[in-house]
Amino acid sequence: MEITKLIAKDVMRTPVISAKKSASARDIASQLVSGRFSGMPVIDEEERVIGVITEHDLLNQAREGKDLEKLAVEDVMQKNPITVDVNAPLGDILDIMLENGILRIPVTDGLRLVGVISRSAILRIELSNT
Repeated sequence: MEITKLIAKDVMRTPVISAKKSASARDIASQLVSGRFSGMPVIDEEERVIGVITEHDLLNQAREGKDLEKLAVEDVMQKNPITVDVNAPLGDILDIMLENGILRIPVTDGLRLVGVISRSAILRIELSNT
């Protein structure tokens, strides 16, 4: 199917592995390494996206000599992340990702996290069309 005819819910991955803001940065680093992905959304008690934490964020902390065991996710995460609605057109999502250098984007229904879309998921769709 053509990318231009798809919406977020057609492509998003579920269930989403996410972090709570109070989690240890070290625990999240361990999850990222073992899960073979490079970042995840951070959610609050109502499953609203409040941030994103990535390997890049964690490596910056390590480079500064900070102990990941002593840091909470909320100390490291990028706040006010860009999200997309479950019904957003995939072409628009791709534009947002490319213009903002985003590798993966949380998908929401209302304010609640329901999925995530990665660049590689979009590429897989494109490759399946050729």
